[in-house]
Amino acid sequence: MTQDQDHAATFWRKPRATALLVLANGLVLEGFGLGATGEAVGEVCFNTAMTGYQEILTDPSYAGQIITFTFPHIGNVGVNEEDVETSNLASSERVRGVILHAPITAPSNHRATRHLEPWLKDRGIIGLCGLDTRALTAYIRENGMPNAVIAHSPDGVFDVERLREKARQWPGLEGMDLAPSVTAAERYDWTQAAWTPEHGYPSRNGGKFKVVAIDYGVKRNILRLLTEAGCAVTVVPATTEADAIRALRPDGVFLSNGPGDPAETGKYAVPVIKALLESRIPTFGICLGHQMLGLAIGAKTTKMRQGHHGANHPVMDFTTGKVEIVSMNHGFAVDAASLPANARETHRSLFDGSNCGLELTDRPAFSVQHHPEASPGPRDSHYLFRRFVDLMEKAKIHSS
Repeated sequence: MTQDQDHAATFWRKPRATALLVLANGLVLEGFGLGATGEAVGEVCFNTAMTGYQEILTDPSYAGQIITFTFPHIGNVGVNEEDVETSNLASSERVRGVILHAPITAPSNHRATRHLEPWLKDRGIIGLCGLDTRALTAYIRENGMPNAVIAHSPDGVFDVERLREKARQWPGLEGMDLAPSVTAAERYDWTQAAWTPEHGYPSRNGGKFKVVAIDYGVKRNILRLLTEAGCAVTVVPATTEADAIRALRPDGVFLSNGPGDPAETGKYAVPVIKALLESRIPTFGICLGHQMLGLAIGAKTTKMRQGHHGANHPVMDFTTGKVEIVSMNHGFAVDAASLPANARETHRSLFDGSNCGLELTDRPAFSVQHHPEASPGPRDSHYLFRRFVDLMEKAKIHSS
């Protein structure tokens, strides 16, 4: 072979895959690695949001999952220190991996302080790019969210059979309680309010209403909007007992979002919520908190086929007769048919008809499946924080 022929052969040689996605059914998808090296096992889902990838990648509700972004260009606005949603930075659980179509480009945004790729590496998140993410999304829609191993090795050497077996042996999110791995280690007060271009996140002390937020994996922007609505927020760990919460004399209780199977988390959370409902403390739940409230009143939760993950989901609000575009991230749902007589469905997904909200007729309590804090996502549901405040105001009037 001449020197020119050798150069041509090198030029046209297919680049060696440095990352793999190995599904539990044995299917192997190749790509190019980014972020952390190594391997991680999790449930593969897809997210249709076009913005807010940093908030998504730091949402504790994604613990145990590998996120496929359907939008092809992820990383173009970089990352910064303000858009992290994880409240417990020492959490042992987080997003297991990320799958992208296009390689990450240099950031182009005035708020960016870092490139996404080294940020992923520092956070221990394994990434893969160069995959047909639309094809993978179609696969998930047809077959459900698969268990898989994502692996990144710069030399392109993998023990595929071992990775297949690891994916097969992982039990999956059903039956898994992940709240203890993402919740706060101890009680603390939250004072940060909503972001403004001029001041970032201002600090506010005090508030008209004292709210205890039970942290199953709470996002920071939820706490900020509670503060913005006039609440003095105290965050407590997921396993906090009802007596300890009542001892704080809250005007209201907030049930946060979080990862894992609600039925498992409910084994210790449901008795607490039942006791708080009996005390008639105004209660508001989001996402996993919505599922916890549902379980506490006797409803059932089910595992979804593909879940809801995105920032463009249409939801009907039966209390106003309006359609909202909302942000969602959940793989389990409350079974609307199992709601008891004292519960009324308030919101419903217009994509698949699944339950997205409920309120009690005999207790001051309501909850939604979607994420009204809009981080990321539209702000159509911000009014729910005002609804919670109005519920506490009404309870105060009746008790005086």
